[in-house]
Amino acid sequence: MLRVAQGLLAAAVPPRRIRCALRELARQLPAGRPLSAVRVYADGQRVVARDGHAAWHPDSGQIVFSFEVAELARRAGAVIPVWPGRRPAPGKAELGTPSAWFERGLAYEQKGNLAAACDAYQRALALDARFADAYINLGRLLHQGGNAPEAVRLYHLALESAPEDAIAHYNLAIALEDRGQLSAALAHYQRALASDPHFADAHFNAARLLERLGRQLEALRHLASYKKLTHT
Repeated sequence: MLRVAQGLLAAAVPPRRIRCALRELARQLPAGRPLSAVRVYADGQRVVARDGHAAWHPDSGQIVFSFEVAELARRAGAVIPVWPGRRPAPGKAELGTPSAWFERGLAYEQKGNLAAACDAYQRALALDARFADAYINLGRLLHQGGNAPEAVRLYHLALESAPEDAIAHYNLAIALEDRGQLSAALAHYQRALASDPHFADAHFNAARLLERLGRQLEALRHLASYKKLTHT
């Protein structure tokens, strides 16, 4: 706390404002979470706290929305975790079953062999054209490789099999946003949240997109939900 205060003083933040901000920040952080876990810095003569993608003025509780940081976070959000637990593992299934190829794709991803992972997911889909998770993971890898149109097609195929899949809606929203289809992207962020209200990254991306569309109050509500979810 002393190091933070010293840095804020060096940035010409008034001492009274520093005391107030640090006192309120200590109250706002969850029990056991140290001040060092949060980035605290000066923005002019105001104190800003940042925890992950969320930023706010501790003294007032007002959310600060950094457009530049939000855009970086959106692009990083395209790289979401794989979800091996979403479908039963093949166990002793034969080598050529869809589930076995899917599990093999996950293993290739973990080793960084993305070309082999794509091939494995395609083989799973050749055997089971309604394997939603394989469409999702293949679409994500192709999107990361710069092929957003094909990713969009694959995510739609996933949703034909699993219409309420939050991950499919979320990934589709990111791909649509990269193609400039903002209204459609927002609709899919909202569908993701309808399926999973605790999907923090979907709240954050929806907030950033609403901010971009000029819908400030809705953006703040989603950002507040994101902050609540990531502080528990």
